[in-house]
Amino acid sequence: MLKNMISADFSAIKRKIAALSFIFILTGGIYAADVKGKNSTSPAKQNTQTKESNPRVKFVQGLQKTLAAGDLEKAISAFDELSENLSSDTGLMLIKASLLISASRLDEASKLLNELEAKDASNLDVLEMKIVVAKAQGPKGGAAKSSAISKVLAIDPNNATANIELGQEQVISHKYKAAKNYFLKALKKAPKDFNALFGLGQTSYYLNEIDDAREAFEKMLAVNPNEAIAYQYLAKLDAEKENYKSAIENVKKAISLEDNNYEYYMDLGTYSRFVGKFQDAEQAWTKAISLNPEYFLAYAYRAGLYDEQNKFAQALEDYRMVIETNPKYYFAYEALGILAWHEGNWEEARLAFEKAYGYNKNNISYPLMIAVCYHKQGKAQMAKMFLEKVMKETADKTTVEFQMIRLYHDMGPGNAETDIALKIQKEESSQKRGKLLFYFGLYYELKGKDQLSVKYYGEVTNMQSPMFFEYRLAEWGFNK
Repeated sequence: MLKNMISADFSAIKRKIAALSFIFILTGGIYAADVKGKNSTSPAKQNTQTKESNPRVKFVQGLQKTLAAGDLEKAISAFDELSENLSSDTGLMLIKASLLISASRLDEASKLLNELEAKDASNLDVLEMKIVVAKAQGPKGGAAKSSAISKVLAIDPNNATANIELGQEQVISHKYKAAKNYFLKALKKAPKDFNALFGLGQTSYYLNEIDDAREAFEKMLAVNPNEAIAYQYLAKLDAEKENYKSAIENVKKAISLEDNNYEYYMDLGTYSRFVGKFQDAEQAWTKAISLNPEYFLAYAYRAGLYDEQNKFAQALEDYRMVIETNPKYYFAYEALGILAWHEGNWEEARLAFEKAYGYNKNNISYPLMIAVCYHKQGKAQMAKMFLEKVMKETADKTTVEFQMIRLYHDMGPGNAETDIALKIQKEESSQKRGKLLFYFGLYYELKGKDQLSVKYYGEVTNMQSPMFFEYRLAEWGFNK
């Protein structure tokens, strides 16, 4: 969610700067010098005559036509033909700087803005644009950005651009309270500013100040009813109160305005799943996948949904995609191993559990599952060699978990089985006892003692609220 604030679509920012520059020039006095003192003609006629004769107006109109045709570079090169008089016009040079930003010619924009600042050190439009350029330059522009912000705030302490940027910096550092204060300052100056309202709403949401968040997003919509992201966050606020019907309605409004937004479909799937609309959830996450097939999260969510409905083949395929798109998401390896186990694909299950074990060496489940997969593949010696290495790497050899690993390594003897059976029953942690019972049952399954294996699987399935993946395997083992 942070990316909505800290990496707002920079192309949109650039378009906004360019548009504001045009509006500023065209409405902020571009005709004033020529009209001033000419009272012999009616104002309307004066305005028409001025537009026709004013070279600045003609130049800007030409730029508009060039940009409407989509030729940004031609628009920039048009400034090379300006007269010396117009080349010194700050307003026109701000337009040029905004176009250079739009073209990602940031060094040129920065140089031009430095020249404009040298002419007028208190020009807020110049200083604000310097903030934008410096931010776009990343770490390279860090010092320049800080300098420009300081200069802006010295002139205008509540300046929206500067305070919004400071707020966004605090968000990156997860200092939401400080960030919120900056956005509030910005709103004193610009009560309808989109970024300030969004920042206020989002930081309030992070701070669990739900009423403040809702008010901010509703103000965004009062200013512009087509702000999709405001609907998305109103949906999140609804979901906080488990009002999923309203959450679905709001996120659908967001989608109606931006139907290519990955996050909106992710949220729609989540809310749909909460109300039991599994088909709607599946459709939402499938749409998200179509929008960004290289990102893992929608695959993971849809895999969980399939798994919940016992659609194991589809879930298995999605978990494979999770790993393909995000090899470091180790939770998916465990899920993949479980489902591959269910399908009897011992090789895939073993490889998945090996990956999971690589990320978490302290989990006894993974080495035992790896060993069993070797046994299922008819590779008992490989299992023995693997567990021998595990035992050597285990620091504490007095635990019942270590005894279980040794039992699998030795596949006996009887007195070791008896000793472990007694220790399992004395285990106070129900979760730990359940896991050990499962592996004890699985041990007897490997030895062909089905009655004993079913007995121990049954003890696991009789447990209340199990929180370990072996419970599912015990159910499958008990019911087969």
